[in-house]
Amino acid sequence: MSLSTHVLDAARGAPAAGVAVRLDRRDAGGGWTTLAEARTDADGRVREWGAEPGEGVHRLTFATEGLSDFYPEVTVAFTIDDPGRHHHVPLLISPFAYSTYRGS
Repeated sequence: MSLSTHVLDAARGAPAAGVAVRLDRRDAGGGWTTLAEARTDADGRVREWGAEPGEGVHRLTFATEGLSDFYPEVTVAFTIDDPGRHHHVPLLISPFAYSTYRGS
């Protein structure tokens, strides 16, 4: 199973390098366990986490302060139901808006 993310600064039209990203998994009690932390590379990507997310509900929390005047962080929750499949969760961020989607 693999998980990647890509942060794009829509205001500049460029990848967002150096963004801190945290990967968490929801536990059976409804709380969250941090699995890994990383920073985006020069192309705005995190390709490797050093941890296998596994099945279940996960979230990526992006430290977007400096990319957005309104959102100091963005959290995207998602479900992994097929651990054999690659999962890609991109984030497009601008000063007053963000969007995400299930990438390939």
